[in-house]
Amino acid sequence: MLILAKTTLAIMLGFVISVITGFIAIPILKKINFKQKINSYLNKRHMEKQGTPTLGGVIFIIPTIIALILLYIRDSISITHNLVIVVFVFLSYGALGFLDDYLKLKRKDSLSGSEGLKSWQKFLMQIIIAVIFFFIYRSYGGTGDLTFSFFGWNFPMGWTYGLFILLVLVATTNAVNISDGLDGLAGGLSIFAFASFGLVAWNTTWLDGYQELAIFCFLLIGSLAGFLQFNSHPARVFMGDAGSLALGGALATIAILTRHEFSLILVGGVFVVETLSSLIQIIAIRKFHKKVFLKAPLHHHFEELGWKETDIVKLFWSAGFILSMLGIIYGVWL
Repeated sequence: MLILAKTTLAIMLGFVISVITGFIAIPILKKINFKQKINSYLNKRHMEKQGTPTLGGVIFIIPTIIALILLYIRDSISITHNLVIVVFVFLSYGALGFLDDYLKLKRKDSLSGSEGLKSWQKFLMQIIIAVIFFFIYRSYGGTGDLTFSFFGWNFPMGWTYGLFILLVLVATTNAVNISDGLDGLAGGLSIFAFASFGLVAWNTTWLDGYQELAIFCFLLIGSLAGFLQFNSHPARVFMGDAGSLALGGALATIAILTRHEFSLILVGGVFVVETLSSLIQIIAIRKFHKKVFLKAPLHHHFEELGWKETDIVKLFWSAGFILSMLGIIYGVWL
């Protein structure tokens, strides 16, 4: 019952602070002209969203950190090295996304176009984040083993585990970023994914600070639920790269720390399919000069088929919910 009470408190705390933050942040974002420029590649219905504020990720990033600080002040949680790793990656990827968003908005009316950070700049920063992650992880006794929990297999990787961390971080952050294309889509899918890994973390009793990792997940779920009050259709604010990269980084980090990296493929199955659809489309166009999908990623394909945006989001949420529940069964029970 104590676990249930802590989980409920975390969700409620994250939600309340997030809603308050949203009411404060959105007018500020409008005032400073942090408005999204809609790509002409998208379905014409998206042009109606032109001028909607972006950088909405602050509506769940800031509340999650504030809630953690409040819980720490009243001795409800402890600062563990694993929590430090998660918060570091969460904020680092959020800052990286913020910088990318800022540069895109700053340059949108200039001769330089609407480009944000260059690919090599993003990758360099991601390498730095992964290196710091790996250093802290190994400094506190991290094994560097790749685990297949279902079969009970462990593969020692040594220093190459750092490369694996980088791969998981880059893949997950890009997957969440690609899925952030419809009102509420990435936010809702992330709630299901963090719910799954929150329960997995509660079950990982061998891990130092497992309780704090679980509470972080549920604080973030509450914050995301508050964010969806403003991001669900019709969106009053967009998540932006700051939000999507922060979510992907935190999700990947918790999967790595709990040694459920491969569960991430199942839990984040919709993110995986969205990424694969984009990859398939790129390969098909470049190599065969043909399209597999009307538009990529997959949610845009359904739009071109004439589906309503809300119906697409409901379908993808349903798939994400089922996959997350399967992830709980696999990660906690089996």
